[in-house]
Amino acid sequence: MTTDFTPASGVLASLQLLQVTVAGPVLHVRLNRPAKRNALSDPLIQQLHTAFVNLPDGVRAAVISGDGAHFCSGLDLSELVERDIGSGVLHSRMWHAAFDAIQFGQVPVVAALHGAVVGGGLELASACHIRVADATTYYGLPEGQRGIFVGGGGSARIPRLMGVARMTDLMMTGRVLDADEGLAVGLAQYLVAEGESLAKALALAGRIASNAPMSNFAVMHALPRIADQSQSEGLFTESLMAAVAESTPEAQSRLRAFLEGRAGKVVKQG
Repeated sequence: MTTDFTPASGVLASLQLLQVTVAGPVLHVRLNRPAKRNALSDPLIQQLHTAFVNLPDGVRAAVISGDGAHFCSGLDLSELVERDIGSGVLHSRMWHAAFDAIQFGQVPVVAALHGAVVGGGLELASACHIRVADATTYYGLPEGQRGIFVGGGGSARIPRLMGVARMTDLMMTGRVLDADEGLAVGLAQYLVAEGESLAKALALAGRIASNAPMSNFAVMHALPRIADQSQSEGLFTESLMAAVAESTPEAQSRLRAFLEGRAGKVVKQG
């Protein structure tokens, strides 16, 4: 995959709180509020939503990273205002819509983590499909100390990564996990040296982009739903999704290539 990223055009070029670039089949979305430690304001959430529902043709995978010393320090508390219950629900649902566009969108998304991955930043990371942390990464959920509760989908996504008990600990005690602890509990799938998370995330995205699109779609959309179903329902859903994926022309072509010795065998990769 080429590493020559160029600025995206059209509506993606107008998103001032993001730096959006593209190289072949990979889109790179960088949070662009380094002076605020990439804190998530309402306009930034809206721009993330806009970016992921307006992916350029030909993009097959995306990477989210953060400019500056931190991936994302969470909700921009300077924008926190008094809301009635109805307004609070609608505000949370705006975040849900944006992060759903990432998790259940068009392409797999890899998060390149470094520095703070805190509060809403961890909610954003948990909406991505693969998370690569570097050695500077740390994780926290300080909502309990702020008198608030997660509202960006964290209560639905983060326990699926680390478990309810561990999330309870972070929220109630203010505990902060370092990069090694985050890897051990499932908040990241990869841990690399300081400064190397973006390169690793881009390399993974390039590999993912070479997969058959329907296979990626099945993993993104079917797998998490099957995990929520009973075993009998999940097995039936699996049969339907398997039939759909293997019936595509690209799947048929790839299977023929393997049977004819024109495709590589499974080998361990670094």
